[in-house]
Amino acid sequence: MIAEHRHALGTSALCESLGEPRSSWYRTDRLKRSTQVPKQTPRTASPRKLLADEEQRTLELLHSERFVDAAPGEVHATLLDEGVYLCSERTMYRILERVGETVERRQHTPRLYACPELIATKPNQVWSWDITKIKGPQTWTYFYLYKILDIFSRYTVGWMIAHRELAYLAEDLIAETCLKQGIEPDQLTLHADRGSSMTSKTVGQLLTDLGVTKSHSRPYVSNDNPYSESAFKTLKYRPGFPERFFSIEEVRQFCKAFFAWYNSEHRHSGIRMLTPESVHYGREKQVLLARQSVLDMAYARHPERFVRGLPTVEPLPKAVYINPPKPALSESLIVT
Repeated sequence: MIAEHRHALGTSALCESLGEPRSSWYRTDRLKRSTQVPKQTPRTASPRKLLADEEQRTLELLHSERFVDAAPGEVHATLLDEGVYLCSERTMYRILERVGETVERRQHTPRLYACPELIATKPNQVWSWDITKIKGPQTWTYFYLYKILDIFSRYTVGWMIAHRELAYLAEDLIAETCLKQGIEPDQLTLHADRGSSMTSKTVGQLLTDLGVTKSHSRPYVSNDNPYSESAFKTLKYRPGFPERFFSIEEVRQFCKAFFAWYNSEHRHSGIRMLTPESVHYGREKQVLLARQSVLDMAYARHPERFVRGLPTVEPLPKAVYINPPKPALSESLIVT
């Protein structure tokens, strides 16, 4: 009754005559209106909308070999230059968005790359090599550092500085380093990423001739080559590393001092704070025994200072991995 006559007689007067609190009526009225389903008027199709066959024709054109790698803006402009208009650039984007192809339209079967799983239990079993850019005297000028690292000892077995990244320079460095380290056929695996020099046919042929097994990282997976990446970071964060080098001689002098320090003085956390040189040339046992002797004497003088008893030096890791294999599940743990 209130809803029917309130516009003529007023809500307050009706509520007072009926003995109904106004707040109760307003609350009930709001609740009714909130639960009512609004009437939906059917939407009419826009006159600007493409017909189904026109959309299909546009999509097929975008999938064609000619335009599969081109952005819609480029496709739209090319067609206009040829006197053809199918739709606007924005409509092309809408059509591609519906089929989930606003990023990549080329239909292909992705190539599967095996995860490299390498193990080294002693020096000169697995080397990792890479090339990094070092800023030159001017913007967009670089020098290139080629570096080969033994992953077990972290010893830099070979390095060079060049003006370019070239496969034949990598060949010379690899061959010279293998000769210097006395590498025998079928002894060594050489791991690298997928740069042009690393995957070149000439480098691959050299490794075959030397009897060296080649291994490559998966594309866009930096963790497949962590040892080289870590060594480059140590170089570029080293105190005294300049913003730019002004000559190739300056880079060579800096790297000569750096790698002498890195190999013979730097104590690496991955090899129990030993130097790479001592591990690479088999002197780690003497160093660890000497450390243990010092700890034994310290404990003998003041055993009360060692809450956990006699301290011991941790041994060198028995194996170093690039992507260690995942342990297989025990048959008892497999639920069928």
